[in-house]
Amino acid sequence: MKATAALHDVGQSLWLDNITRDLLNSGTLKHYIDELSVTGLTSNPTIFDHALQNSSAYDDAIDKHLEQGRSGEDLFFDLALEDLTRAADLFRPIHARTNGVDGFVSLEVSPLLAHDTVRTLAAAKTLHERAARPNLFIKIPGTTEGLPAIEEAIFAGVPINVTLLFSREQYVAAAGAYMRGIERRMAAGLNPDVPSVASIFISRWDVAVADTVPSELVNQLGITVAGRAYQAYHELLDSARWQRAFNAGARAQRLLWASTGTKDPKASDTLYIEALASPFTVNTMPEKTLMAFANHGEVGALMPANGGDGERVLAAFAGAGVDVDLLAAQLQDEGATSFSKSWRQLLAGIESKSSAIKGAH
Repeated sequence: MKATAALHDVGQSLWLDNITRDLLNSGTLKHYIDELSVTGLTSNPTIFDHALQNSSAYDDAIDKHLEQGRSGEDLFFDLALEDLTRAADLFRPIHARTNGVDGFVSLEVSPLLAHDTVRTLAAAKTLHERAARPNLFIKIPGTTEGLPAIEEAIFAGVPINVTLLFSREQYVAAAGAYMRGIERRMAAGLNPDVPSVASIFISRWDVAVADTVPSELVNQLGITVAGRAYQAYHELLDSARWQRAFNAGARAQRLLWASTGTKDPKASDTLYIEALASPFTVNTMPEKTLMAFANHGEVGALMPANGGDGERVLAAFAGAGVDVDLLAAQLQDEGATSFSKSWRQLLAGIESKSSAIKGAH
């Protein structure tokens, strides 16, 4: 049995952290679904920027949309929705087979709206309506400013991938926003079955402290923080509040591990995949990491639901001068800034490519 199949069999969903038109046109994504147990995918502005700049696969579509007067952000969403609806259709049998638990793709709202709840909500609704696919998540950052938009989007029935979470506390806040949206639907007599995932970023923790902690702590912080969040996840699933919602027909907001590609060249290229093996979660991995795990990965012990010895490890980090709460806030702020920068680069790339295509006529 392939390692990917073994990981899927322990109850974790394997999602690809990539989308390109070439992946779709070549049949590679279909191959990953059929052969590597991939059951969903995520996207972000950087992924789309690389896809657009490193391939001619979008040129004809850009030309067509330019003729229709589309440009900038509108043109990007046209292209992204074309890709993601095709991918969503490939995953649709999985979505149906799992009764809506799995088989999702994700599209991000403009990160430039991060501080504008009203416009974020409007964008989320519009994109989901345009996609017209039940298995498409809209990504909204789980920042302080993003939480009200997440609650309102869930109340409006829009499936949400809460992104840019780094700590247990940030996860719990995002789960609270999800629950408030669900409970408002219950109170209004609406169906509370609105899917969601909460995405916790892992590898950036270890990059942040790599040069400041003793060698025995290198590449341990991300996994330890994940264990803490996983413990909180189980506590929430076991709570009376969640179970009342389940009894009314809601489903759990699944925990998703993001940023799981190994950044340290001296560490195993399957480090985070093996360490984060855990039932009823999602691991969204870069293509390179997926291939590495399929080739030589192993499924060993699963993450302990009680967080294991995480508190002891965190105490060691505190002793090394790492303030985990402060670093979590810093990483989220840096992530939001990075997303906005990537978005601007994406729009600049679209403008450059559009100009080149216009000039070729």
